[in-house]
Amino acid sequence: MAEYTLHCFAESGNAYKAALMLELTGQDWAPVFVDFFHGQTRGQDWRDAVNEQGEVPVLEHAGEKLTQSALILDYLAERTGQFGPRDDHEKREIWRWMLFDNHKFTSYYAALRFIYCLKQMGESDVTRFLRERARAAYQIVDAHLAKTPFMVGGRLTIADLSLAGYVYMPEDTGLAVAEFEHIEAWKQRIQDMPGWKHPYDLMPRTVG
Repeated sequence: MAEYTLHCFAESGNAYKAALMLELTGQDWAPVFVDFFHGQTRGQDWRDAVNEQGEVPVLEHAGEKLTQSALILDYLAERTGQFGPRDDHEKREIWRWMLFDNHKFTSYYAALRFIYCLKQMGESDVTRFLRERARAAYQIVDAHLAKTPFMVGGRLTIADLSLAGYVYMPEDTGLAVAEFEHIEAWKQRIQDMPGWKHPYDLMPRTVG
């Protein structure tokens, strides 16, 4: 039995954050597929047994269940001694960017992708609003990466892994991501890390 169990599905960028961290740090882990698109996380039985918040990822380790991707990344950094902060200043900077990611960088883009690509609901005032907010968040991260190869401390940290949750997803959201050259270069640097895998190769995909 694997040391770590991750409840996840490949279309979830938030789950990818945790899965990629487990893979890059060389952990013994196994995915447990969650059928989000057919309502599994909305079921009371699943919420009672796995996560009352009705979300993935959920990491099981040493008798604990951990939820929320930023918390999971922080936990794994502490457990593995990899990709975490070197001092209190870096810790604050990492959390600053992970919070920005959760509130802005991931949230707007993920919502846009879900509505426009996965649910295929078409263009609307909502998708246009989300795309503009996602573009604004991308501009902030791109400007930061113009000055540094990684988000904090000049090296890969969990801040990068948090922000990387959705940037490898292949669906076309209508946002011209290629125009953000510093993000594109940063993506390649992460991709060049030993152990990197695409989300659709790392976790089970939804079928049907």
